[in-house]
Amino acid sequence: MPVYEYLCKHCDGIFEAIRQMSQASDPAPCPVCSRKARRVPPTSFAARTMREGYPRAIPDRGTYYHLGKEVKTRITGTTRMNEHPELAKPRPKPTKSKGEREIVRERKHEKAKEEARKRRDGVPRIIDRTPRRDDD
Repeated sequence: MPVYEYLCKHCDGIFEAIRQMSQASDPAPCPVCSRKARRVPPTSFAARTMREGYPRAIPDRGTYYHLGKEVKTRITGTTRMNEHPELAKPRPKPTKSKGEREIVRERKHEKAKEEARKRRDGVPRIIDRTPRRDDD
């Protein structure tokens, strides 16, 4: 059933009532003074329209809505399904734990010791310019 607004002239109050459509124009009892109140046009109204394939509020503030949330730009380019770049911010790279940092430190130390041993033994240095993923 729809919601209608009514004005009570006696107590000067506006109230809402849920009534059948057939009873909409009939006076409704005021919840404060119990006198009959007449129906008035709604004092508030919210509407949405579709522009450029996106729902937008009226009056238009120049923003878009994505799954019920307000965003400043529309989706351009490729994104995951049902995700908006403004709402799904990229997660920061996880930090390594103390144990993981210790392992990396030990690997670098062992590598430096091996390089020093090679220099001491006279082994020529080989420069490898291929990128490594394990050096992170």
